[in-house]
Amino acid sequence: MKILGLDPGLRVTGYGVIEKVGSTLTYITCGCIKSPDGELPDRLKNILNSVQEVIARYEPGEVAVEKVFVNINPQSTLLLGQARGAAICAAVAQNLPVSEYTALQVKQAVVGNGHATKEQVQEMVKRLLKLSGYPSADAADALACAICHAHGGALGGMSTRGFRVKGGRLVK
Repeated sequence: MKILGLDPGLRVTGYGVIEKVGSTLTYITCGCIKSPDGELPDRLKNILNSVQEVIARYEPGEVAVEKVFVNINPQSTLLLGQARGAAICAAVAQNLPVSEYTALQVKQAVVGNGHATKEQVQEMVKRLLKLSGYPSADAADALACAICHAHGGALGGMSTRGFRVKGGRLVK
């Protein structure tokens, strides 16, 4: 099973593709989609088209996307949500199943600590996928999202697939 992980952002969207065979994870590729400055619709179109290109090239069977956290600045949260929407639309247009994970779930599954730093995530992604170097922070977050999905979204050994976080608790 090939999994595309996405860490959406309006300026930079990280992506990473891994393959899971049994319990073995294999790195395929990762990178960043950079949106040029300009009008919002053009930036969203760039994200949509670029994610579609990644899907066409690597043919993942499933997609894992990091959920938006509510920022202090509501405008930033709305813009990030629109970038996520463009990335998700690229996947669902290809009839790919999309799973969403919070940053807490991703960090817990990959590092074992839901409050891990970006550097810790990069280190664990490098180790888990046996990479020779560190991926960029955005690409590492995307790969971590794919790894989280490959592990069933494990949070403390419990699968979190189909759950969401509400009030600090997992609920269906």
